[in-house]
Amino acid sequence: MSDLSQVNADFSRRVVIDTAAEPWIPSPQPGVERRLLDRLGGEVARATSLVRYAPGSSFSDHVHGGGEELLVLEGVFSDERGDYPAGTYVRNPPGSKHRPFSRGGCTLFVKLHQFAKSDLQRVVIDTTTANWSVASEAGLSRVVLHQHRNVKVALVRFAPGARVPDDPHPGGEEILVLEGVLSDEAGDYPAGTWVREPAGSAHAPFSREGCVIYVKEGHLPPPV
Repeated sequence: MSDLSQVNADFSRRVVIDTAAEPWIPSPQPGVERRLLDRLGGEVARATSLVRYAPGSSFSDHVHGGGEELLVLEGVFSDERGDYPAGTYVRNPPGSKHRPFSRGGCTLFVKLHQFAKSDLQRVVIDTTTANWSVASEAGLSRVVLHQHRNVKVALVRFAPGARVPDDPHPGGEEILVLEGVLSDEAGDYPAGTWVREPAGSAHAPFSREGCVIYVKEGHLPPPV
């Protein structure tokens, strides 16, 4: 088996992954599997993954020393604080603790150990009922999920034909396409595509038919 502690760990490189084509890898907990998108470290790692809980599965009680950020893509995710159906965005800050499970099964987009030490706000947002604000770029709207210093997280909706002619990312950018097809000068990215643009990069995204994407920017290390 390849070294799973070093997955797309060179943050100076652009990465594009069709997540549906990636294998599900068992986690230490029965019934919980992962698709590794990037990872730096062992079982406790700086990591970005899709995580799938089989119906009735759970993860043992654990602490998130570096924080946990997740978006529920399918099903209902739960812990001792409540239930989080598809479309829920959750941030569990550094030092938080929980025992997650899923009664009926669920799929999550999860980021671990990527918080600043001063980013201590817990966030729970039902994006299915959140208000979309009109962005400065024509044809775009967004739901801001979180912002801390230079790091910003949002859902962004492109109306059909919307285009951003110049989109620089001094602190890098990460995208998960949730609906539709996003495009730029390098290609097309249908739903389920994960894209990581390194710090200092720029592109010109657009969508012919419209799309919805998760976007995080400002969190990647600067080029060496």
